[in-house]
Amino acid sequence: MKRFLLLPMAAVLTLSAQARVRLPHLIGDNMVLQQQSEARLWGWAKPGSTVKVTTSWQGTATAKAGSDGKWLARVTTGQASDTPQTVTFDDGDGTVAIKNVLIGEVWVCAGQSNMEMPVRGFWGCPVEDYNQTVIDARNHGAVRSVKIPSVMRMEPQDDAQCEWRECGPQTVGDFSATGYFFARTMHQALGIPVGIIEANKGGSRVESWLTKENLQRHTSEPTDSAGIVAFKPEWDYHRAMVWGNGTFNPILNYTVKGILFYQGCSNVGDPGNQYSERLKLLVAQWRQQFALGEIPFYFVEIAPYHYDDVNGTQGALLREQQQRAAQMIPNSSLVCTNDLVYPYETTQIHPAQKRQVGERLAWTALSRDYGFSEVLYKSSSYKDMTVKGDTVFIHLQDNYHADAPYEMIKGFEVAGQDRVFHPARARHFWRPGGGYWDEAIMVVSDEVKQPVAVRYCFRNFQLGNVTNGANLPLFPFRTDNW
Repeated sequence: MKRFLLLPMAAVLTLSAQARVRLPHLIGDNMVLQQQSEARLWGWAKPGSTVKVTTSWQGTATAKAGSDGKWLARVTTGQASDTPQTVTFDDGDGTVAIKNVLIGEVWVCAGQSNMEMPVRGFWGCPVEDYNQTVIDARNHGAVRSVKIPSVMRMEPQDDAQCEWRECGPQTVGDFSATGYFFARTMHQALGIPVGIIEANKGGSRVESWLTKENLQRHTSEPTDSAGIVAFKPEWDYHRAMVWGNGTFNPILNYTVKGILFYQGCSNVGDPGNQYSERLKLLVAQWRQQFALGEIPFYFVEIAPYHYDDVNGTQGALLREQQQRAAQMIPNSSLVCTNDLVYPYETTQIHPAQKRQVGERLAWTALSRDYGFSEVLYKSSSYKDMTVKGDTVFIHLQDNYHADAPYEMIKGFEVAGQDRVFHPARARHFWRPGGGYWDEAIMVVSDEVKQPVAVRYCFRNFQLGNVTNGANLPLFPFRTDNW
């Protein structure tokens, strides 16, 4: 990150070109500040000194450094603009200036490796449409990204080695793919700058981001240095707390619009409702730490994956926990991904279709937060069922008046009292004046004459084809609690 010292010659000689005011790396050239907010800017200076913060669009704000040298100022940002701005910081001993600052929308991209996965892909894990994304990147210079290094720390960190990057053909390959496709869609829709803060770690668990206090209060995870060293998970990225301390804590002063979250694979196998309860706890923690109110939290369903047994249900149970969390967490929404893997990606933990994931997150934000009421973003989900003879009639909600395809529906299974599930035939059912069954999905299996339960894609890797009026996939579900 380039910073410019604007000092008189005498000051240069006496201070060796070093101003006392210091900024975190997150506050630097090319950054995006949240529009129409009291954006927070902070740093360190001589204890007791006054720091003047001057913006090219507004004026001057001041902040006094505490006994520990820390200071924080708030500047009014106004409406978004792609006009480059400057911000200067003066503590009386010299001035630090940052440039090419844009005002727009700022979102956090959190989670594990499917959020971290860059546009250029991982080794052996490509992202679709890479070349076209690179070619198109020249049209989205107002999209900016900053990657917070993934580091473990025992104590919460105030700073991280990072710098903001402008989008372009030479840089876009390093952006989070999910985050970039979200930001690109937002930029296309709004025509304003979009900044994404990438604070994530591949393989991390939900516990990886919880604070020491929350872990002590709600889990049995070790939180002292001796306990953490003694605890030897299979991989370091499974450790609790330390990733939040090193990778997420440095961004908590930044003023953001909301949080995007793609995580869950490393929690597959957790018992009962543990995952949904801890995810709810994490969201409450982050909202409290950001101190920006009930900011949006939009997250992504884990994709189908074999988890050592394609017909197992560990992954399905985690997806069920994600759906439960979406009902529990205020101002949240879950993106369904059941259709975003190919049949040959059974053992691919990083599916190639990241553009659609980012776009669906953007559709969610545009509809819920930016007035695009005509943008349809919800996937349909199970509502209820009725059994009539050997046939089950399934009703869905959020289907936008369409359950497709009309017939040859795939992904359903039914079971009788023996709790053994069998593949089922399913088709759209409609009968004028037919009462409660006048429109539904009709499910039947020759092996089950008295059905009592239905499942849809409720396995580790099972692909269905039911979509709604927005062409979005049906969430996997089960009607039993076996």
